[in-house]
Amino acid sequence: MSQISVLLVEDDQAQRELIHSILLSEEMNVASASSVEEAILLLKQRTFDLVFSDWKLGELSGLDLLNYVRKNHPQLGFAIATAYGTISHAVEAMEAGADDYLSKPFPRQALLLCIEKVRKAAALRTKNTRLTEQLGEQQQLVDLIGRSSKMQSVYERIQRVSSTHVTVLITGESGTGKELAARALHQLSSRNQNSFIAINCGAIPDSLAEAELFGAEKGAYTGADTKKVGKLQAADGGTVFLDEIGELPLILQAKILRFLQEGTITPLGSHEEIKLDVRVIAATHRDLNDMVKKGEFREDLYYRLNIVPIEMPPLRERLDDLWQLIDFFIEVFSKRYGVEKQRLSKQTMKQMMEYHWPGNVRELSNRLERFLLLGDEKELVAELATPQSHSADLISGFVMPSEGMDWEAFEQQCLKQALDLNQGNRTKAAKFLKLSYKTFLYRLEKYNIHM
Repeated sequence: MSQISVLLVEDDQAQRELIHSILLSEEMNVASASSVEEAILLLKQRTFDLVFSDWKLGELSGLDLLNYVRKNHPQLGFAIATAYGTISHAVEAMEAGADDYLSKPFPRQALLLCIEKVRKAAALRTKNTRLTEQLGEQQQLVDLIGRSSKMQSVYERIQRVSSTHVTVLITGESGTGKELAARALHQLSSRNQNSFIAINCGAIPDSLAEAELFGAEKGAYTGADTKKVGKLQAADGGTVFLDEIGELPLILQAKILRFLQEGTITPLGSHEEIKLDVRVIAATHRDLNDMVKKGEFREDLYYRLNIVPIEMPPLRERLDDLWQLIDFFIEVFSKRYGVEKQRLSKQTMKQMMEYHWPGNVRELSNRLERFLLLGDEKELVAELATPQSHSADLISGFVMPSEGMDWEAFEQQCLKQALDLNQGNRTKAAKFLKLSYKTFLYRLEKYNIHM
């Protein structure tokens, strides 16, 4: 029990000196006080592992000291000594938060056993508090919500690798919260005071992707009027999140692989290597293993990224979290827009539980945001009741006209209507048509569609 720091509080000098000598003989660090006021002064000046206090301490009592400790130093161990026969004092002290008590007179061994018991109780309390805080961080951090077994597995894996610098690959359908998981990894790491830079690999034009990621010297390409710092360099000391890594061209995949292996980059138009300290987290909704088989994704990069995989479950596989998610989003949106919270009927909740949620948590968030703004539960229910196979039914029931059709004109109409339905948002329009973002942009350029 060496190195334990004990604050001994006893107003009887002879008793104080005796207990002090016993604790010193066990190589503990001991400070003594003869009153509650003196003890509080020492607690403000120094850090202790536990307090061993007598009950009777002049005008104040050990219970007064215990109440102060539990309010201001809740993790501190506390034991109290009571006079023989005053069991009511012992009960009162335990109810107020004491870890143990001794009845006077007590033998040396009983004192040492009491000290050890209190030390263990304080250590366990500190550990439990830390774990509770970490669980709270995991569950609430950057809107990661859910208590289901699948989400607990995600939290556990995030917790295990967040303090390391290992590369992580986050997979899952669109809208499952892959970026939120990446942000949680960053926030729980020692890099959390530095930058977290998210890059959507599918939204960067191929012609600009290398400069965007690795930087470029002035004049390295047409329009490069000044030196450009790349995203990877901007994240030095922090974390870079490569979202939709499956959309990255093969030539850039090779450069990313070299960066992961060497930790260096060479900006476009430069011959100087720059050493960086960046943690890489990648994500995709695509099956990279299948892409490797088709030659669309580098096998060596796949294995370099997939050191620790984290799979984000779709909402339909964790419907146990639906109630908690709904409460969370209603709370967020009611505060954001200054509107009164609204409760959903049992029938609506039943329909939400039966719904397939193809857009996952993002779809749930969007629907509830609209519901809070418009207050129209009927609209919400009507949308939930929309047949999920409707588009598939249309395709399977489509009959090509016998006289043939103008395919390019038809395709242009599909592209324009997708943009119209998504208020000109190209990312949403691409997802609406189930096309990759780059494929969608290519088709817009092909038909010279600008909206």
